[in-house]
Order: sequence, then C-alpha cells, then structure tokens
Amino acid sequence: MVRSILHLLPLLQWFLVFCSVFSPASAKRAPYAMRINCGARHDVHTEPTNTLWYRDFGYTGGIPSNASLPGYVSPHLDTLRYFPLSEGPENCYHINRVPQGHYSVRIFFGSVKSKSDDLEPLFDISVEGTLITSLKSGWSNQDDQVFAEAQVFLTDGSVSICFHSTGHGDPAILALEILQIDDQAYRVSQQSGQGIILRTVSRLSCGDGKPKFGADYGGDPWGGDRFWSPKLTFGQSADRAISTETSIKQVSKPPNFYPAGLYKKAIVSSDSQPDLEYTMDVDPNRNYSIWLHFAEIDPAITGVGQRVFDVIINGDIAFEEVDVVKLSGDRYSALVLNTTVPVNGRSLTITLRPTKGDHAIICAIEIFEIIFAESKTLPDEVKALQTLKTTLGLPVRLGWNGDPCVPQQHPWSGADCQLDRNSNKWVIDGLGLDNQGLKGFLRDDISKLRHLQSLNLSGNNIHGPIPTSLGAIPSLEVLDLSYNSFNGSIPETLGQLTSLRRLYLNSNSLSGRVPAALGGRLFHRASFNFTDNHGLCGMPGLRACGPHLTGGAKVGLAFGVLGFFLLIVTCSVCCWKRRQNILRTQQMAAREAPYAKKRTNLSQNIQLSRHHNHHGQSRTAAENGPILLS
Repeated sequence: MVRSILHLLPLLQWFLVFCSVFSPASAKRAPYAMRINCGARHDVHTEPTNTLWYRDFGYTGGIPSNASLPGYVSPHLDTLRYFPLSEGPENCYHINRVPQGHYSVRIFFGSVKSKSDDLEPLFDISVEGTLITSLKSGWSNQDDQVFAEAQVFLTDGSVSICFHSTGHGDPAILALEILQIDDQAYRVSQQSGQGIILRTVSRLSCGDGKPKFGADYGGDPWGGDRFWSPKLTFGQSADRAISTETSIKQVSKPPNFYPAGLYKKAIVSSDSQPDLEYTMDVDPNRNYSIWLHFAEIDPAITGVGQRVFDVIINGDIAFEEVDVVKLSGDRYSALVLNTTVPVNGRSLTITLRPTKGDHAIICAIEIFEIIFAESKTLPDEVKALQTLKTTLGLPVRLGWNGDPCVPQQHPWSGADCQLDRNSNKWVIDGLGLDNQGLKGFLRDDISKLRHLQSLNLSGNNIHGPIPTSLGAIPSLEVLDLSYNSFNGSIPETLGQLTSLRRLYLNSNSLSGRVPAALGGRLFHRASFNFTDNHGLCGMPGLRACGPHLTGGAKVGLAFGVLGFFLLIVTCSVCCWKRRQNILRTQQMAAREAPYAKKRTNLSQNIQLSRHHNHHGQSRTAAENGPILLS
C-alpha cells in the first residue's frame, strides 16, 4: 500500500503543477475599465460591441439633458450632462476606488439637444489638475476632435476630470472612459513615468477608409481601445493604398499591444512622387512624441535592401536608412519607431524619403503632446477649503471644485496660491472672500491653512466666536473679519501672531478685554480696528474695563446674583401673601359687623331683665306654686 502511494506521488506533483499553470488565477487579469454615460439614470449597452456604460455618478454639478451627437465616432448614447456658468466656472467628475496604475482617460463632448442656440461650447479640460486640452472652434465638425484623450498615472485611488468654462457656451459632456493600460506603455524615455502626461494629438490608420477603435480590430483590452482615424492618402495622386490578408507577426505584444489589423493596410508612394509627406497643425513651443508603424506588406518587396528610406521630421533626419524587412526581421512583421521632437512653429511635417528603391511605405502614425504633470495642492489645505465651503455656505457661482491651485490657468475664485519649494506642492497663501454673502461660523480647521498670509472675510454674516486656532498660523499678516456677527471675546492666541500687521475686527458683537499682547503690537506700526463692538474694552478708543475677574469669580458672581434674585422673589411672594390674608380678614370682619351689634344688644337686654327680676319682682315659693319633682 505504501509503495503504491509512493509511485503515485510524481503523478500528483505533475497534476498540481498542471493545475497551477492553467488555473484562472494564473491567467492574465482584465484591465480596469470604467465607462460613464453622463446624464443617464440607468446602465446601458451600445452596439456593435455590447459595451457597458454605467449610469451617471461622481459629478459635482450640472444638468442632465438629451444629447445631440456631434460625430459618428461618438458612442451612441442618448444623454449628456452640461454645466452652465451659474453652476460655477469649474465642475468635475470625481471617480473613486480606481486602482493605482497607468490609464487612458477619454472624454467625449456633445451638444444639448433642447437648446435653440447654435453656440458651439468652447472650454478647457484638466485631468488630475493638469490642463490637457482647450477646445477650438470647429471641433464639432471633425470626427477626431469630438473627444479628448490623455495617458496619465493615477496613484491615490481616484481620478478627477474637470471642465473649466471660458465664457463661450456651457461645457457639455457625453461620456467618460477610464481604461487601464500597461504601466510601461508609451514610455518616451527612461525617466518618463508619473510626472509625464501624453495627450493624444492624432492617430492615423494609413490606407484605411473607415475609422476604427481597438475593439473593432479585435485588439487586446490592455491596448486601451484606441481610436484610429482613417487616412487613405496624403495627397492627390501622390501615393496609393495597399492591403493584405496575410497574417502579421510581432503584434499584440506588451507594453503597447498594437492590433494585427493595423498593419494589414498601408500607404505607398508613387513614381511621380517618391517621397511620402504628412503635415498637420500643432500648438507651438511644445514637445511631441511620434510613433511610426511599418510592415512590409507589398508583394513586390521580397527581401532586405529593396526598400530603404530616411525619416525626416520638420527638416531634420530622425531615422536614417530604415529597412523595414531588416529591422523587423521579416516581411509581414510589425516595426515601431519612436522619437521625441521639439516644435517651435505651428506645423509638424513627417517625410519618408527613399534612398534605395523608388517608394516609401507606412502603416500608421501616432502623435502625442508631452505634458509635464502639475504639482497638486497640499491635501490638508484642500480639505480645509472644502470644510470652509460647507460651513460658510459658499455660493454655487464660485464653483470651488477640483484642485484650488491647478491648473494654474483656472485657480479657485478668492484663493491665492504659491508653490512651496520644500514639498513641491501648492499652498494657499491668501484668501479673499469679502462681501460674498457668507453665513455660518468659522471652524478650527481654518488653522490647516498654515501658509496663509492674508485672510479677508469682511462684509459677510459670519457668527459665533473667533477660532482660537487662528493664532496657530504664524505667517498671518492681515486678518480682516470686520462687518460680521462674531461674538464672544478676542482670543488671547491672536497675540501670538508676531507677523500680524493689520487686524480689523470692527462692527461685530465682540465683548471683553482686548488681549494686552495685541495692544503691544501697536508700537510696531501695526494697524488695528476694534470699534463698533460695544462689549470690548481696554484699548484706546474703547471704554475702560472694570476689575479683572477670573473665570471662577465670574461663575461665583453669577451664582450670587441668581441667589439674590431668588431671595427677592421669595420675600416678595411672602409679603404679597401676608397682605392678601390681612385684606381677607378685614373683608370678613366688615361683613359680620351688623350681626355682632344685634347680638350685643340682645345680650345686654337679657342681662338687664334678669337683674330687674332679681331685685324688684322676686316671689316666694308659695307665690309661685308647688315645685314638681320627678
């Protein structure tokens, strides 16, 4: 029995190895994918790929509406969400529980179906606080401009996508896609990574006549479902399109996972124009990452050295003596070349110039703008401002969504920012919210804005005590809380603010003695104003203060006053009751006086009668008759 078990052990080990290799856990996991149908109340699926779009969530404002699709490449969805300026200058989608990693973020724009005006909305878009694109006039008439796309690293478990109004129409968002891609995808250098964002400028499928997404190619989901614009020709009669049904090698490989179908079509130059040349408009003074795709699918080329060309970008040779068959290892094998070029002008020109053979060939082109990610605001200071927004009832028109300081083109209204060189984070060094109709009270969280130099909340209706935590902001130079409804005493901690130069607390309901430390600041050319606070004392221009009482003495005094008051009330009640008794007695006596007089007269008559009979009219027993005894 033991020997039989020993013979089975090797088979059991092989079985365990087999199970571990082919188990679902060892299979490649699917990438994270979140698709949101903006304005929708229910999840929907779209054809032909049966793609799932989740109902609308995560937004900070806006109005849902029926959608008008600007182009046929947009997903066929019926709703959108638009953000009128009355909702604030910036509005965002905040998506939580996003795994850390590298993502392709895509935003589809739309038009509100019910609106009668033909105003094309123009607005800015930021991802994680970095401006990625500004919509240009005419975007709704170009299929490859109806969405914006960027590749970004997400590290804190969430993604923030914001839309910034420029005053030209209301931003209208049809859909959002957050699709995970390989962490090493589209690396433009060894140093590139979390600090780099790639904005998609253009993706061209050369020799193709139809726009396609990655799903249309049957591509790997880790490719990010890229959209490829069709490009049949670069110029009239200057080139021709070719295609093949032969299988392509070296495709769908990490980290970029390009689909095989991308390399089955190409553009080849002609005899009349040996050069292949493509020119497009770009934003000036930017760096661009260019990815060129090749596969030798021309049956006329059978080996190495028959087609060789240079790749020239804006007049400079980027790649010299490119032999596709040689570099890819074979015919019908994919080759990808990548380079980064600075562009000072407004155009980008890619030229393929043959050096051996008469023609050049290309299958696809990708162009990305390289954007350095903005540093974000310190999280504690963002939370402090969000708390301030809630407790003071900040008007909706101010917005205050997204990051307070970035993108730098769209900071929060009333917030002044400064880059802290030590932490490489943005901080709030000034806050001006005067005359904004604020109400509520200030919480101690205000001290988390520890880089504040100026705080102006004047001309509002803020009540409650002045937070003692304000004294924990050492950099504070200007504090203006005038024309509010603050009550209580001035915190002693304000005297610790050695940098304080201007303090305006006038026109409130403050009381008590002004801290002596603040009075000493007047000798250092500080400017203070405590007027129109009838309860304040102890400073020039204010009433004189009485003897200073400790907290215990104040409590004892309060109890003494209360006891004295109760004693007075008790005595008053007793006196009142005694008076009432006296009055009642007098009233009763007055009512009984006549009867008492009659009874007195009767008594006197009876006594007189008895006296008379005793002395003058007394009789003997014989005269009165016999006495009856029983």
